[in-house]
Amino acid sequence: MSHEKYQSAIKALHECMEACNHCFDSCLQEEDINMMKECIRLDRECADICAYLEQSLVRGTPFAAELAQVCVKICETCGEECKKHDHDHCQKCADACFNCAEECKKIA
Repeated sequence: MSHEKYQSAIKALHECMEACNHCFDSCLQEEDINMMKECIRLDRECADICAYLEQSLVRGTPFAAELAQVCVKICETCGEECKKHDHDHCQKCADACFNCAEECKKIA
């Protein structure tokens, strides 16, 4: 199976997707939701690209490098935004995003 070589990336992508979805949902519960809107938007973008790339790698996409390159950019951008907020869910999301970006760089 060709996806076996991507196991660490697939794991990081899944963890990032979960962290972004949790952060997204938690941000919606914050008191100053207006302050969180960029974080919410980027959480959504990041969760979606991570889920898509995870599925694509499992099915053996021929576009792994190109998709991983896009994923790196989105994960890093989301991580930088989340890092700005002191909430625990944002800090955990930032860590997951940066870890995922590093794994995707190995593919890109």
